[in-house]
Amino acid sequence: MSHKRINQTLLLFVILVMLLVTVQCAPQPTPVAEEPAAEEPAAEEPAEAEEPAEEAMPYEGVELTLASMTDQYVEAFRYLIPKFKEETGIDITMDELGYVDLYQKLTADFVGDTAQYDLMTMDIVWSGEYAQNGYTLPLNDFMDKDADALDLDDILPVMWTQGEWEDQYWAFPLGGYANVLNYRKDLFDEAGLEPPTTQEELLEAAKILNDPDNEVYGIAMLGAGVAGAQDYMVWVQQHGGTLLDADGNIKVNTPENVETLEFFGSLFEYGPPGATDYWWDQRETAFREGMVAMMEGWSISRNDYEDPEMSQVVGQVDLSYAPAAEAIGEPTYGFGGWGIGINADSESEKQEAAWEFIKWLSSPEVQKEWVLHRGPPLRTSTMTDPEIVAELPWMPILLESFEKGDGDYRPRVPAYSILQDALGIYVNSYLIGEMTAQEALDAAQAQIEQNIQ
Repeated sequence: MSHKRINQTLLLFVILVMLLVTVQCAPQPTPVAEEPAAEEPAAEEPAEAEEPAEEAMPYEGVELTLASMTDQYVEAFRYLIPKFKEETGIDITMDELGYVDLYQKLTADFVGDTAQYDLMTMDIVWSGEYAQNGYTLPLNDFMDKDADALDLDDILPVMWTQGEWEDQYWAFPLGGYANVLNYRKDLFDEAGLEPPTTQEELLEAAKILNDPDNEVYGIAMLGAGVAGAQDYMVWVQQHGGTLLDADGNIKVNTPENVETLEFFGSLFEYGPPGATDYWWDQRETAFREGMVAMMEGWSISRNDYEDPEMSQVVGQVDLSYAPAAEAIGEPTYGFGGWGIGINADSESEKQEAAWEFIKWLSSPEVQKEWVLHRGPPLRTSTMTDPEIVAELPWMPILLESFEKGDGDYRPRVPAYSILQDALGIYVNSYLIGEMTAQEALDAAQAQIEQNIQ
């Protein structure tokens, strides 16, 4: 290689080196540091809403026991008692008992001062006996304290006979029963008959509609025990009679009552075989199974005839006023039903909790649910409520029956049970042919006087 070419090569190498050094030594731009993203301000967590303080339940945890008759209203009790516990914390256990068992168990509880039951359903006729013996707690102080909440003027006047004795209330009204005439409108239409309005027409209709060959009978009656005694008392009332004398003493063997017993017995000629042994459930079964054309009875059973699970006469039954004898003029109607009382032997806290239940149950709001679940009515507002009347279209007849109701046709005297037991024995003795009507009532009177002494 020539000397000149070498020099050129060296020159190019030097220039190249110088360029590289220049680039490396030049100040490099300082990279801009990325600013950290600004943090979003933390969202303020909403302040926790303060929960409203729960209302105090002063009786929460209190346990009560209710003795109840096994009438249709136990269904309403079963429905409402759990609701009451939700609202108050009060726990109620219900013991469901038949009529005789209820009376006997309550009597044993009262006499023994055992306070097994804190609340009890009371037949209207027990108030005098319970008052005289101080078995149940007088409710006047409770009623005065809560008069505004109870809206007492809305409760039908006759309802107070369910627990009143000598101006004190030994039970609060639970619901009224009207004595009414239930009849098979299909059978009446076929025979061209109108429902009877007098006792004389009732007897004539029973004769016409009696058809044993086809196992249809004119009328169903009660003949056995206390059921027969109470049925006979209804007929005494419808014939204008009384079981008390002018001084308020029991007097059953009057000529008028003997005549009524004979009329009462004549109706059994047009009843089903064995009716002289009927208690309430047997009479109801005969009517629901389509065996009889007529039956006087308590209005509490009216719903049953429209229940296809228990009735064979759905849509065939109507209801009318209980017919009275022609001679008595403007009729009144047999009134019964049940009150609800508080055991005088229960602890004071339980008595107060029991009153809370009575007050709650009798309120207008709860009464609507009570009646729609087969409870007997208590209030005018409930019986005129359009929804209830639409559901139970016989309610207007019941209302008038209550407005003209006689709550004393079964005397609410302390000796009522003695009266009822004697009539239960001797009315049946007449019905089965062991005695004449006069002999039967004479024997009943003698037993009553002996047991009262």
